[in-house]
Amino acid sequence: MITLLNWLLGALAVLILVPALVLFTQVLLACLPARTLPLAQGSRPRVAVLVPAHNESSLILATLTSILPQLLKGDRLLVVADNCDDDTAALARSTGAEVVERTSDQQRGKGYALDFGVRHLASAAPEVVIIVDADCQVGEGAIEHLATRCIGSGRPVQALYLMHAPAGAALKVRIAEFAWCVKNRVRPRGWARLGLPCQLMGAGMAFDWRDLTLINLASGHLVEDLKMGLDLCRNGKPPLFCPEARVTSYFPGSDEVLSSQRTRWEHGHLGVILGDAPKLFVESIGRGNGNLLAMTLDLLVPPLALLVLALAAVFSLSWLAFLLFAALAPALIASAAMALLGVAVLLAWSQFGRELISLSALLYAPFYVVKKIPLYLGFLIKRQVDWVHSKRDDR
Repeated sequence: MITLLNWLLGALAVLILVPALVLFTQVLLACLPARTLPLAQGSRPRVAVLVPAHNESSLILATLTSILPQLLKGDRLLVVADNCDDDTAALARSTGAEVVERTSDQQRGKGYALDFGVRHLASAAPEVVIIVDADCQVGEGAIEHLATRCIGSGRPVQALYLMHAPAGAALKVRIAEFAWCVKNRVRPRGWARLGLPCQLMGAGMAFDWRDLTLINLASGHLVEDLKMGLDLCRNGKPPLFCPEARVTSYFPGSDEVLSSQRTRWEHGHLGVILGDAPKLFVESIGRGNGNLLAMTLDLLVPPLALLVLALAAVFSLSWLAFLLFAALAPALIASAAMALLGVAVLLAWSQFGRELISLSALLYAPFYVVKKIPLYLGFLIKRQVDWVHSKRDDR
């Protein structure tokens, strides 16, 4: 019985060591000088910027204003006003953008809006489609970088997509901003240092028009961007990280909206880890697909707060087993994982997070992690499976 317990705890410790090791490796590589890829030569391809929007009247004008100056003759800017009951469509039209309206009580979610928009674009198909969420600001030159890199590489391209804490935001939001930076900036930068692909992030995504046939956009999946990236990689089109192109947004100021948004993201991510990661791992090994293996390993790193909670639980259980049954190996493995995680977080903060949060404020993170326990219990008890759009607060 004790031997079986040792084996189970050892397996659990190894299981939690893997994401900690992946995170540590990505952060360490991200601290090395970045590789800057040259822009493709020649004229910029024709672009269509697709903006799915659901009741975004408070933000849509700022988003379109950041895109329009970057468009050239022959480009298109298409807004899909999806199940809107405000004046999002009218405001978008006032800027000169193309607008199509979609209404469906059954098919709700960003994926359906994207599919609707792509089918509308097909009548005069562009060379590159760039997807930008309706609450984002597109940095100067981002459209140029994304379009040329996409055509030049023959791969989907992901911009650096960052979310910022609003002015005067609570400490928990600033911690969330740091965690987002680690996920969307540090980790893909680390993998890119080895020439490995990144996950798609939902906004600032560029696709060769022909590659859109490789994926199913019409989906109500909670994290359709994550699924799209993995599906493209399985079809020989691993996404490429392009930090020179920047897209930014802000966390909601309302606790209720922020909680709803976080639940959708994290439940969706955990669902993909449990449902898809094992078969993706087997497939990547069986096909010798190194890019898919790299994306699968990246997928295995759960949200930072959950990784801390899981590691703390395994660490405590392992050392309790050592005290009771002298089971040393699981305790040592769990300790190594805990050390890797701690070093990774501190290293990421020292290189990329100093401007976002002070070290003293970061020490509050364990309390922030504990407050997220109900979110993860909710995944076990009543997992969110349907897309619920977070109502925006005016900013």
